[in-house]
Amino acid sequence: MKTLIAALANEISQATKGTIQLFPAGEFRAVDGRPTECACWLMNADIAQSLIAAANAKVTPYVLDYEHQTLKAATNGQPAPASGWFKDLEWREGEGLFATVDWTAAAASYIDGLEYRYISPVFSYDKSGRVTGILHAALTNTPALDDMDAVMLAAASLLATPPIQEGNAGMDELLEQLRWMLNLPLSATMEDVIAELQKVIARLSNGDGTAAASVNLLNILESNETQVSTLSTQIAALTTQQQTPDPTKFVSVEVMLASVAEARAQAAALSQQDCSGLITAALSDGRLLAAQKSWAEDLGKKDPASLKSFLEKAQPIAALTQSQTGGKPPTGTLPREPASPDDGELDLAVCSLLGTDPKVVAQFMKENGHE
Repeated sequence: MKTLIAALANEISQATKGTIQLFPAGEFRAVDGRPTECACWLMNADIAQSLIAAANAKVTPYVLDYEHQTLKAATNGQPAPASGWFKDLEWREGEGLFATVDWTAAAASYIDGLEYRYISPVFSYDKSGRVTGILHAALTNTPALDDMDAVMLAAASLLATPPIQEGNAGMDELLEQLRWMLNLPLSATMEDVIAELQKVIARLSNGDGTAAASVNLLNILESNETQVSTLSTQIAALTTQQQTPDPTKFVSVEVMLASVAEARAQAAALSQQDCSGLITAALSDGRLLAAQKSWAEDLGKKDPASLKSFLEKAQPIAALTQSQTGGKPPTGTLPREPASPDDGELDLAVCSLLGTDPKVVAQFMKENGHE
């Protein structure tokens, strides 16, 4: 089926320059009398939905350039800078198909200064006039270009080359992936990609050609597949070991923590027993005073090592553990004579001679501690 190409021109609205109209709704024609192959071009909701789906499937957006330079660059050798990009399409019933545009700063200034006023989409259509695809669009001031036939011929050649056919979502995605794999910029053409692939083939084949490169690549893939399989087996084995560890070689964290806690408790109990014995011994040999017992017990609970160190350095006090005279009376003390049985009795004769009442004398002696 023959693919037909056309370009249209629609004026940019200054009020909503971020949204451009690509096609009007219904039947339409160009100001120069096109199309000639059919009565008119046609755009409706069904056609619009097909174009919207194709745009959503694209990896890269559609480009807007200046005066269709993207299609003329191959012949005039001039660069084709973008004026903007669009991908989001919207169908407005009764109005047409619109696109949201991200303008470059230069293009936005041109539009604001009325230096560019028209949008010219390049599209394909069938013999009945139904729009079948969008190629790109351009800023222009000449809706009917003198060299429009050459532009349309370039566009037709672009569509006729399958690898770069616009609207082929699968091929666009493949080209995008090849650019990424070969570390090429997004602007790289199919020719750039092919040239880089030829370099890769040459390196893989050592200059022996595509067939050798294929074998080499297959060997690499098979080797990698073997390595991946081996690694997967090792990972599975390690996972199993982690889930069901050998109890003769590994102890669970819970058991280990419980054992440590029990050991610490036992050590603390033994330490307290040792401290209690040390304190008892120190009290008995005079290294500790009775008043120091509570202090020593508290120190033993908090820092047993400090208590042991203190008691090892303390010197016993002999006066606290034995008699200074060995149980004998001090030197120079006269022996006490046994009291006579009648020492505590009052001599009535003496009291009579002194004219003193024996009862008064007895009371005096009692009050002064003489029983």
